[in-house]
Amino acid sequence: MSVLDNAAWASLTGPHAGFAERVGQAVRYPTDVSVFSAVPDKPTAGVWDDVAALAGPGAVVPVFAQAGSPPPDWELLEEMAGVQLVDAGVDAAPDPEAVRLTVADVPEMLDLVARTKPGPFLPRTVLLGTYLGIRHHGALVAMAGERLHPPGWTEISAVCTDPAYRDRGLAGRLVRAVAAGIRDRGETPFMHAVATNVNAIRRYEGMGFRLRRTNTFGRVRIPDDWRAAA
Repeated sequence: MSVLDNAAWASLTGPHAGFAERVGQAVRYPTDVSVFSAVPDKPTAGVWDDVAALAGPGAVVPVFAQAGSPPPDWELLEEMAGVQLVDAGVDAAPDPEAVRLTVADVPEMLDLVARTKPGPFLPRTVLLGTYLGIRHHGALVAMAGERLHPPGWTEISAVCTDPAYRDRGLAGRLVRAVAAGIRDRGETPFMHAVATNVNAIRRYEGMGFRLRRTNTFGRVRIPDDWRAAA
């Protein structure tokens, strides 16, 4: 499970290497695919310069625990506690109502995400893996899909349901269906959640996920006048 400690790095230097944009020690997804960027487990001096050169002055980037504290003039915008959950016996199964979502469905997917706020989902996030949805009278009312992809693992993400259709078990059905597809490839599902979202965490644990670790997510802004050290 050690690849899950730095899941974005393991994804971008492994199964998702085809998406990777890189400067020195820093890698990231294209900005219309995912917000994730990463650095290696044991970076060397100059890693924050590589991050800044990749993202650009004024950009917002994650705080990387592996890299230590960012430069003191970088503005801390946000810190929040999170959890990582791994499959420990999820009752995974295909769902007869679940449909595969494609690029053609992205406008509806973006609309659903805007109304439910499950986390970042961008115009080309759908390319990262399988996304499934449930429709009612033709309208997309629930979805879930795949995001980070460390070797041997796939993250389930963008789990959301239209407010008018909540409490019907749609999200749970889709999580189980996505998990079934991951298992069919010989891989193991995992998830991330904000630690304060105790209701969602409780539901995922009830499905058969278990808490693996807690961590802190942070974001910092690179100064507008940043220039690489000579």
